[in-house]
Amino acid sequence: MEQRHNMSDLERLRHSCAHVLATAVLRIWPDAQLAGGPPVENGFYYDIELDHPISTTDFEKIESEMKKVVKENARFEKMVVSRDEALALAESGRLGALSEREAPSHFKIDLLNDIPEDEEISIYKNGDFWDLCAGPHVGRTGNCKAFKVMSVASAFYKGDNTRPQLQRIYGTCFKNKTMLAEHLEKLEEAKKRDHRRLGKELGIFHIDESVGQGLILWKPKGGLIRRALQDFITEELDKQGYSQVFTPHIGKLDLYRTSGHFPYYKESQFPAIPERDALEKLADEDATCATLTNGLNTGTIEGYMLRPMNCPHHIKVYASDHHSYRDLPVRLAEFGTVYRWEQSGELGGMTRVRGFTQDDAHIFCTPDQVAEEVELCLGLVKVVLKTLGMNDYSVRLSLRDPDSDKYVGSSENWDKAEDALRQAVKTLGVDYVEEEGEAAFYGPKIDFVVKDVIGRDWQLGTVQVDYNLPERFDLNYIGSDNKQHRPVMIHRAPFGSLERFTGLLIEHFEGKFPTWLSPEQVRVLPISEKFNDAADVVVKALTDIGVRVNVDRNADKVGAKIRLARLDRVPYMLVIGAREAEEGTVSVRHRDRDDLGAMTIDEFVQTIQQEIVNRSL
Repeated sequence: MEQRHNMSDLERLRHSCAHVLATAVLRIWPDAQLAGGPPVENGFYYDIELDHPISTTDFEKIESEMKKVVKENARFEKMVVSRDEALALAESGRLGALSEREAPSHFKIDLLNDIPEDEEISIYKNGDFWDLCAGPHVGRTGNCKAFKVMSVASAFYKGDNTRPQLQRIYGTCFKNKTMLAEHLEKLEEAKKRDHRRLGKELGIFHIDESVGQGLILWKPKGGLIRRALQDFITEELDKQGYSQVFTPHIGKLDLYRTSGHFPYYKESQFPAIPERDALEKLADEDATCATLTNGLNTGTIEGYMLRPMNCPHHIKVYASDHHSYRDLPVRLAEFGTVYRWEQSGELGGMTRVRGFTQDDAHIFCTPDQVAEEVELCLGLVKVVLKTLGMNDYSVRLSLRDPDSDKYVGSSENWDKAEDALRQAVKTLGVDYVEEEGEAAFYGPKIDFVVKDVIGRDWQLGTVQVDYNLPERFDLNYIGSDNKQHRPVMIHRAPFGSLERFTGLLIEHFEGKFPTWLSPEQVRVLPISEKFNDAADVVVKALTDIGVRVNVDRNADKVGAKIRLARLDRVPYMLVIGAREAEEGTVSVRHRDRDDLGAMTIDEFVQTIQQEIVNRSL
């Protein structure tokens, strides 16, 4: 078992329940070899080497045996042993087992070797199960009554694909059965709202293996949602005097060396791309891959990189002109696509991807303008969240860890940037927490953490103050004293990324987007083909004001058409029959408010136009 310290009460309970799970597994499959089993967010897991492929059909059997272990109410007893005693127990097969056996506990031997020489070695036992473990645990197995086996997956030992592949059994445990039931209910609700399922059903996005994992194909309906979001934020940017720019998706390695993204951000980047001439020269010289990699890393070989961030490009836009203090602030905005190398196991739908578009902007200002500009940025994030009804959020101030070497720039600049954000966050009038070590490598940041309708936290909008990149790129402006001064750079992205934000919105609204954001805002339902001409009149009146409208001309009965429109989450359905065609009206139904009665075409046009203009929820 992994060495763990400073656990919360719930973590301690889940850690103990992992031992209950391991005990049950060994009673069912005595030849199982156990690796580690720590508590994790929302539960725990145990990694197991076993010839029998565990499946969901085994869960009932495992849970039944776990209940017996709980009922026995065995004490969790700690034994402190010497390194030699622990090694002897592992070699005898006693650790991670119910008794000694012929096969040594090779995973426990390996984990034992990971424990520092000066650290205490302890074994915990409950009943006849012994495990290498630092603890702590609850008093008895009887405390672990509210549990459930959740899933099974494969996992490499210690996350290393050169090591054995194990079976990982996930479970969860709570203080009581009521809390467990509430958690399971939330999980069921999350499944209903899963953006991966709804995104496919509603035709919003697609991920194709032939294109690549983590690369989103926005389908037409998704494109309409994205455009509506971009139009919304662009209107707000125009009010604040932003200028839109467009920059390339790649840049020279030297650009990112100057910014510090290469090598500080190296592990999260796609590999560098060598210049063609350099590649051909190396091929002629029969050079090795190591020579190429080393040359790119040291700069002896020129290369390019898919941009991981837009900042260096915007810096170069700013630097292309001379600036006076009268020009500042300069606010540059771009829907800029960036690329990050995420591990395949970390990818998930739209919320964790390898290529994504940020509603990015960079503000270049004087030190005296920082406070006002940061407050404007925070206000913009608040407008976004309020418009979308995301009013349950917290604020996190991410600071540097003074003892870490991952941050660039002087302590003096960091202190100024952190103080500026600390003062700005106080103007929000909301509680905030400070988290050391969570800053970007070039500056501190304010993150908005939004709680969705089922209580999950999502980090969305961010605002960062940066004194370091202007220095690294030697940016300047002419002050009122006719001398050169260094501008301060503010990074901000209210949505964060359009992919992640859209994935969140799908789940937050369960696909039932507010009318202004819905890819299809109105569906006209003629009762029969005799009323298609009347339907076309309605369509023209709506398209003339920019409403996204379609007509269901299928031969189905109107009840079936209404059901289909509801499944497609269309906000408004307009039924047209003989009376409506004769009177120039429509029978209005709403996705959530049912039958709204008859309206003239003009009345409905005014109603929906007002709803869209106001971006009503």
